[in-house]
Amino acid sequence: MREDGRVDYVEMPGGALPATKAFYADAFGWTFIDYGPTYAAFNEGLDGGFDVEGAPAPLVILYAHDLEAMQAKVEAAGGVLVKPIFSFPGGRRFHFRDPAGNELGVWSET
Repeated sequence: MREDGRVDYVEMPGGALPATKAFYADAFGWTFIDYGPTYAAFNEGLDGGFDVEGAPAPLVILYAHDLEAMQAKVEAAGGVLVKPIFSFPGGRRFHFRDPAGNELGVWSET
């Protein structure tokens, strides 16, 4: 069951996506679900995906049942909004920077 504030998903740079997928499939037996030519999702103990068009570093994504309430909590605690709430296939999310400068995302199915 998904819980507020828990690490729920990790996105990593995809690079040359076919080669990236082949590496993880060959080395670790991973399988993928493709969402177009630039994104491949995996479920290998922790859900995640490789994004050709994403950030240049891994992006940890937390979960929230109420996305607007969680965004308010993040900002009240000192987080800096990087990307306001936006929709994507499967839900909505926002990105923020913590006081150490790390970018994280928070997503919700609704």
